[in-house]
Amino acid sequence: MAPALLRFAPSPTGALHLGGLRMAAYNYLYARKTGGKWIMRVEDTDATRYVPGSVEGIMRSLEWAGLEYDYGPGKDGPHRPYYQSERLDLYKHHADKLLESGHAYRCFCTPDQLNDTRERLARQGSNTTYDRRCMHLTDEEVHRRVRAGEKHTIRINDTNLPPRPATPAPDLVFPHLRDAHASLATDPILLKSDLRPTYHLACVVDDHAMGITHVLRGEEWLTSAPLHRDLYAALGWKPPAFAHIPILLNRDGTKMSKRHGHAVVDDYIKRGWEPQAVLNWLVLAGWGVTRDANGQVTQEAPDSTRLMTVEEMIADFDITKLAHRSVILDPTKLEYLNKYHLARATAIPSGLNALARKIAPQIRERYGATPHTSLENIKRVIQLLEVRLTNLFELPTEAAYFFAEPDLTTDEAKDMVKNVPPAMQAKIFDALDEKLRVETETYEGVDVLALVTLIAKEIGAKRGDVLRLMRYAVTGVKGGPALVDTVKLLGPKLTLRRIEAARGNVDGVEM
Repeated sequence: MAPALLRFAPSPTGALHLGGLRMAAYNYLYARKTGGKWIMRVEDTDATRYVPGSVEGIMRSLEWAGLEYDYGPGKDGPHRPYYQSERLDLYKHHADKLLESGHAYRCFCTPDQLNDTRERLARQGSNTTYDRRCMHLTDEEVHRRVRAGEKHTIRINDTNLPPRPATPAPDLVFPHLRDAHASLATDPILLKSDLRPTYHLACVVDDHAMGITHVLRGEEWLTSAPLHRDLYAALGWKPPAFAHIPILLNRDGTKMSKRHGHAVVDDYIKRGWEPQAVLNWLVLAGWGVTRDANGQVTQEAPDSTRLMTVEEMIADFDITKLAHRSVILDPTKLEYLNKYHLARATAIPSGLNALARKIAPQIRERYGATPHTSLENIKRVIQLLEVRLTNLFELPTEAAYFFAEPDLTTDEAKDMVKNVPPAMQAKIFDALDEKLRVETETYEGVDVLALVTLIAKEIGAKRGDVLRLMRYAVTGVKGGPALVDTVKLLGPKLTLRRIEAARGNVDGVEM
């Protein structure tokens, strides 16, 4: 497989959304799979939609996801400039070439005239959207109006293009396509009256000038592909290979976009999702279709939650195995994948250290800078709660008792002890205080459960009551990791102090 050169071409109209991140991931994976490279190119020719700071936001999102492009903003290379607004002369040059060859013409119609024409043609039952009146202007008339500074656009001349192949070129995702020229507007505009290009001209010119070999883009551009192939032919260029990627849908089947909640990558960053889990989730969406030699689907994409590293994604990536239909993105799959990516990271010292550093500011903001909120203690808590955490940002609330004294006044805490008579509570706490006193600073090597069994036998208590009151004293909550592991992490000093505090809460029984 020859090294490919791809491009990810977002518009700076706001934050990067999940569909954009998925597209960037596919470009990254394809480039790495083939030993090639990928470019980030900013398609900012529509000044009216530009949102300040959006390019920097997109770059931060890609960096968070670990998708490092080879060339682009901040990483100069042989294909610069990487902003289309800095390439306007190039588009004008090629639009002029199309005029010279007769493959395009100038249109002087005003927006009002164009709107009237469209309405008139529609009333007549015509499928055309423009009557080509400006195509029939004489050269003298065109030159006179241009010299007079009259505003105009440049349109492709669909009546004078190189012959088209009988069968449309195959797409890497959609190998069997029908001719879709009939769905195009009549003689689409290539250069607007402000001398800025439309997407159609800009992407063709840039992809050729940059030497792009493979274009991966959203399925919504599939209907424009015939126009783009016409432009390649008119300019005498070989087109790249195209792969049109089906879009992502919300759970209700609506199109996922920036306007829908939880579709923006920044939201996933702020909520603490692991970048590899998000990538894993997005890459697997619609991936894994099996086809026969004729390209017919023999098995649809599985409902997969396969845990994959980036290296595994690169090794297994195959663009031809993407589904031909839009894909519903199920957030419960992200929860599953995130849980196990957390576990993977926890098992590696560097990963554990990174997780602790990521969550430490939140913990210290809530509980202050104390020995209990040290980086080392946070790492121990993460290791203990590893299999219980779905998201790292749950740690400050799910494991609050490791960083601060438990609140024994909550309804949950009171419910834990309500069925144990105060006199028995006092006996249990007194016995725990006695048996859990050790000479060492840790409970390593101490059989805590054996001591619980001994306490229950000596004072005539139920073993379950002893365990329940012990958990009440040290955590104040019903759930959590194994009690023995919790006590060992807290250590004798803190455990005994909390048992003493719980003993002081027993009503009507003197200490």
